[in-house]
Amino acid sequence: MIFKKTVQSDSATYEYMIVGLGNPGKKYEFTRHNAGFLCADLFAEKNSFKIDRLKFKALLADVKIKDHRCLFMKPQTFMNLSGEAVREAASFYKIPPEKIVVVFDDVSLDIGRMRIRRKGSDGGHNGIKSIIYHLSSNEFPRIKIGVGQKPHPDYDLADWVLKPFSNSELKDLRSCCDNACSALELIIEGKIDDAMSKYNS
Repeated sequence: MIFKKTVQSDSATYEYMIVGLGNPGKKYEFTRHNAGFLCADLFAEKNSFKIDRLKFKALLADVKIKDHRCLFMKPQTFMNLSGEAVREAASFYKIPPEKIVVVFDDVSLDIGRMRIRRKGSDGGHNGIKSIIYHLSSNEFPRIKIGVGQKPHPDYDLADWVLKPFSNSELKDLRSCCDNACSALELIIEGKIDDAMSKYNS
């Protein structure tokens, strides 16, 4: 098997930490801000593991991906405090920022589009802002999942990102998340240039 769940241990050494961003709770499950959670859950579903171990204010999974040991994380702090969970795990396991891949929603991209970056600013995203603050670094790779722009300039951004996807939007999101899962495999193999070339849209 390419993917397999490993024995959980607090003395683990991880090559990568993959962080899907979102808000905990059923009422937020299919909202735009939860694109990172949905993508992480899809990757887990496709590869028969669960992100369900509670530690570091997050749900975790210990997984080997093509012989690379990875820690999957879904922070449970709510979006604006995501960096707390990321910092605690990264510090405990001594994972450097360049080995932390963050998957999150981007309102500047249409639904169905994605963009991979090696590093960058927070772009106005509060979850990324929190991670940059707590890591004291913006040099972590990220996969941006398009969730669509506000329908008009006066629409409140907070209301927009907490708005659920429609059924047709979920179909486009699923296709995008499928690509993000494939891109994630390439990134973990050290092929981020290939991932950007193939999947950036």
